[in-house]
Amino acid sequence: MLQKIKKNKMIERPRRLRRSDSIRRGVSETVLTTSQLIQPLFIIGGEGIRDEIKSLPGQFRMSLDVAIPYIKEALNLGIHQFILFPVVPDEKKDPLATYSYHSDNFYLESATQIREQFGDAVTIISDVAMDPYSSDGHDGIVIDGKIVNDETLEVLQKMAIAQAHAGFDLIGPSDMMDGRVLAIRQALDKEGYSDIGIMSYTAKYASAFYGPFRDALDSAPKSGDKKTYQMDPSNRREALREARLDCEEGADYLMVKPAVHYMDIISDLKVNFDLPVVCYHVSGECAMLMAAAEKGWLDLHEGVAETLLALKRAGADLIITYFAVDFAREIQEN
Repeated sequence: MLQKIKKNKMIERPRRLRRSDSIRRGVSETVLTTSQLIQPLFIIGGEGIRDEIKSLPGQFRMSLDVAIPYIKEALNLGIHQFILFPVVPDEKKDPLATYSYHSDNFYLESATQIREQFGDAVTIISDVAMDPYSSDGHDGIVIDGKIVNDETLEVLQKMAIAQAHAGFDLIGPSDMMDGRVLAIRQALDKEGYSDIGIMSYTAKYASAFYGPFRDALDSAPKSGDKKTYQMDPSNRREALREARLDCEEGADYLMVKPAVHYMDIISDLKVNFDLPVVCYHVSGECAMLMAAAEKGWLDLHEGVAETLLALKRAGADLIITYFAVDFAREIQEN
């Protein structure tokens, strides 16, 4: 049947729009730029520290004096947004995460110095959760084996105020406590920080892909798991409910975490809400690409580029990824 079709009868030929690189670029439906990427940074106290994370090759725990040149390089490559995570020594941890808002907290001091060094050329995003500072390793206060919600909100408020004072542009509650966006918004406004935004971890799932991140911060729970506050991977409609609440409570961004395995959730939030949608291309998802490339099973640059483009196509306005700087460097070099 196909052989009988005359050439002049075939009106539609989609390949016409693929015949050259110039044409393909001209009709590209999805465009990914370095301005849409956010680079995570693991900040540790001290000086001269550049400690590679074994389960996430190419990523490092960095003291501020090492992080500053890294940020300068990233800016030159077009990466200007950074999300900071603290590597807290055990002796600073306690059940109430009091070091999280202490005046001599190296994480807060680092944010202040980054702000002084780079001004508004960078966007710095915080992490609001108790687990890096908690001796229990949970995102909330643990009482009699249970993570209590409302008592935790008071700690998160103190943490958010301290971070805003330190110079963070965006506060990033990753704890998944009910009502935390409203509690943080009210606390920030009361202290005169109404211009500081909230990038809420809206749909943060209880995922198997957080392992390398927890290695980096040594923040795994000392007992139990996080399934009573992080979302069930089987749930989709629940993400819409969480997003609706975040919008009502004053969030400025909605985040989906993880990213690759939750593209349907990214799309749902993009279609149903007007706020910018962020996705977190998490450590385990990145480590899989690295491991496959190390085995010679795929080209890392091509795999990363395709993954990030797919996340953008799914509806992400911004992508947090450990490949941000490396991706930008590859673009510049080629």
